[in-house]
Amino acid sequence: MKLSVSVLLFLSLFVSFLFTIRADTKSTDSCSSNEAVSSLVPFYSSSFHCLSAWSSQSFILRYARTDTNKWSYVLSAPDTNAYVGIGFSHDGDMEESSAMVGWFDNSSKGVIKQYYLGDMESSACPPDQGNLTLVKNSTLIAMHSSTIYLAFEVITDQPTPYLIYAVGHPGDLPSSNYYLDEHHDRATAKFDANSGIINGAGSSSGFTKARKHSLLVILGWGLLIPIGAMVARYFKSHDHPHWFYGHVSIQMVGFALGLAGIVIGFDLDSSGVDRYDTHKALGIVVLVLGCLQAMALLARPVSTNKLRKYWNVLHQQHRQIGHRLWNRQHFLRPLHCR
Repeated sequence: MKLSVSVLLFLSLFVSFLFTIRADTKSTDSCSSNEAVSSLVPFYSSSFHCLSAWSSQSFILRYARTDTNKWSYVLSAPDTNAYVGIGFSHDGDMEESSAMVGWFDNSSKGVIKQYYLGDMESSACPPDQGNLTLVKNSTLIAMHSSTIYLAFEVITDQPTPYLIYAVGHPGDLPSSNYYLDEHHDRATAKFDANSGIINGAGSSSGFTKARKHSLLVILGWGLLIPIGAMVARYFKSHDHPHWFYGHVSIQMVGFALGLAGIVIGFDLDSSGVDRYDTHKALGIVVLVLGCLQAMALLARPVSTNKLRKYWNVLHQQHRQIGHRLWNRQHFLRPLHCR
């Protein structure tokens, strides 16, 4: 009974994590409602194409070729107290692309800037840089009915074949230096500007580095390793050694998943993570204890060896310390919401 209750508890926590990993948003804007954008954007006209650019985040894209080599864009998205952006990529990758990003700060002042996305790190994405040749005085950001509108015009013969959309964390606005923290969610779409066909605006949420880190660590060290420990605790009284093989197998898979998550975690910066230094330090300690447990398996004495009882004590103490640190780690930052 105790085993069943414990397993159900861990499963319920994991399912709760999956259901809270993202929140749906709704926008008041749509392609059938153009009154707001026509009153807010001076260069907007009825000749603009309108697309549901990213349905899961309610992004709407309006665009038109307004001159031989001039393209005009209006992106609308729900106001979640976060930045929103649209990037232009030649190959579908965010790296080495250029993007227009906008937000309203805490004083309700609108900010819209071009960024060069050199890498995944914030420091590699400087503001007021990029490969988009913007029409002078064409950039505009506005708010209407809890919807943000980003408008701008670009000089180019042909737009890039891929568009990238991104939204930041709610409440996590850029600082005064305008550098961006890692996005909360993003999507990439293949885009044919001439035909107005857009394909594959699929969300990449759940596949950012931070979420890979969270998911792997929770699956490995938060779910499988405790289950493996319970297998040893509740079934070791059985004479058949199947419990031991099951215990070792579950622990090794859990350790491998957690190790992969930690490796990914080393590549993350402190943005969006509470008590980052403590979180990282505890993660390293838990990793060391996990490695010691894995190494201890190789040095496990046979049951008749007098050293076996000392090995058992050490094994149990490492497990208990590791579990306590994991619980502390979990409550410090249960989710990476990047």
